Amino acid sequence: MLYKSSSVMFVRLMFMLGGKPSWCQTNKMLSAQADRVMALGEWEERWREDQTGWHRPHVNKMLESNLEKVVDGRKGVKFFFPLCGKALDMKWLADMGHSVVGVEIAEKAIKQFFEESNLTYSEETVSALPGAKVYKSSERNISLYQCDLYNFSSAIEGQFGGIWDRGSLVAINPRDRQKYAALITSLMDKDCRYLLDTLLYNPEVYKGPPFFVPDEQVQSLFGKSCDIELLQSLDALTDREKARGMDFFTEKVHLITLKTN
Repeated sequence: MLYKSSSVMFVRLMFMLGGKPSWCQTNKMLSAQADRVMALGEWEERWREDQTGWHRPHVNKMLESNLEKVVDGRKGVKFFFPLCGKALDMKWLADMGHSVVGVEIAEKAIKQFFEESNLTYSEETVSALPGAKVYKSSERNISLYQCDLYNFSSAIEGQFGGIWDRGSLVAINPRDRQKYAALITSLMDKDCRYLLDTLLYNPEVYKGPPFFVPDEQVQSLFGKSCDIELLQSLDALTDREKARGMDFFTEKVHLITLKTN
């Protein structure tokens, strides 16, 4: 027990000082959540019961402070929101003239987004995605697909110039991360700028979601085909995390772009 406690304290100190624990230490921490699985029905149930503590009733500050680096002087950027929920960020971007495509399994989340944003919308089936529906805004360029994320592809909506991943990589089952990274990179246009939000904490005290995603895994998932830049790192520990037994909780934002050679 003493060894385990000392190891966790060392890793915590490394993160706080901006250093990196060894790959062996990182793998040990990843193994704590490796077998954690959330079925799609469980996510839908959380929405039905309003157990959605991850939703924020305001535009995400990390997106606000880093938007210019994502837009990079472009107008009318086509943004993709994986596992979009009812994020206010979508209308915020659409109000600026950008277009938004989101994917979400919970119908309630999608309908609440339009209703709470005071947007009228249409509902259609998607012939290329059996069982899926798409909800389209009448006033803004927003299309939200209700389907399994892994059934979505560039054949449905093409590729994207921007991706905002605030709570998607940290929410998917850890064993699916390679599949997720392959999907995301396939959706990136050549000039795409992908803003990825990750979380660091001690996974031995909380099993997730949201899940622990260290920088080393971001590199292993995307580093072969993409350049990765750390834009921001902040202490995000609140009473919510403390109640889960955490004594540190770090939020990081990375900018990911396809390599040019």
